[in-house]
Amino acid sequence: MSALRVSLPMYNLPEMRAVNAAFWQAMRTELALRGMAGLPEAPEFDRAPVPGSIEPETLFTQVCGWPLQTIYAGQARLLGVPVYNAPHCAGPTHAGVFVVHRDSGFASLADLRGCVFAFNSVHSNSGMNLPRRALAGLGARAPFFSAITETHSQPANIERVAKRDVDATCVDCVTYAFYCRHRPALGQQTRVLAPTPPSPAIPFVTSIATPDDTAAVLQAALRAVAQEPRWAEARAGLLLADIVAPDAAAYRVQLAYTAEAAALGYPVLA
Repeated sequence: MSALRVSLPMYNLPEMRAVNAAFWQAMRTELALRGMAGLPEAPEFDRAPVPGSIEPETLFTQVCGWPLQTIYAGQARLLGVPVYNAPHCAGPTHAGVFVVHRDSGFASLADLRGCVFAFNSVHSNSGMNLPRRALAGLGARAPFFSAITETHSQPANIERVAKRDVDATCVDCVTYAFYCRHRPALGQQTRVLAPTPPSPAIPFVTSIATPDDTAAVLQAALRAVAQEPRWAEARAGLLLADIVAPDAAAYRVQLAYTAEAAALGYPVLA
């Protein structure tokens, strides 16, 4: 049997290894109290935010909700949805934020026409799907940007904007909050131009191969970490106000945004 895998790859700046490790230690403690053994000591810190698949041995991770319905369909089950103390989050939702240099002349999304734009992945909800829907609502038609590049890193895209290597990007608002917290010198060189439409926050998941009783224990441990006073510091490190039960139907709005963008004449971010 393969070793169980644990990771927290969505908000994983190198500066955040300690807080991610603390969150997993809280989970590990609660899981052990419920009889689980053989758990990894620490999360994998080098797992890509968009991995090749959700492996059967994946016990606990966090995965963007849109690819869970597309390239990862049928590979994972939802465990819980985080509620973040971050701008542009409301309950168990978040948004993408269009980020530009603080000294740029951009005043609205329409002003981005003809600019150089970076995004992290064609499979990203906040980096590609949500900004595509926001721009489609403006009547955008391809080519809207003068140049666009896929980089595979939202934090690196914020840095590119800060250094004026690109004009704009769109990142998850929680990613932006963490970036400004941990890299303030660069974060202060940027500003939010506008948010995208809202979307369910990035969920905690386990492999579809995880037994039902194990998934139930994982959910119980998540609730304990979300509510027990002794884990307040672990929550604060990740800006967590709560972790709530998942509503799979809520994530369908992400697919609806895809269809709406196409219907509005802007099916591809370009």
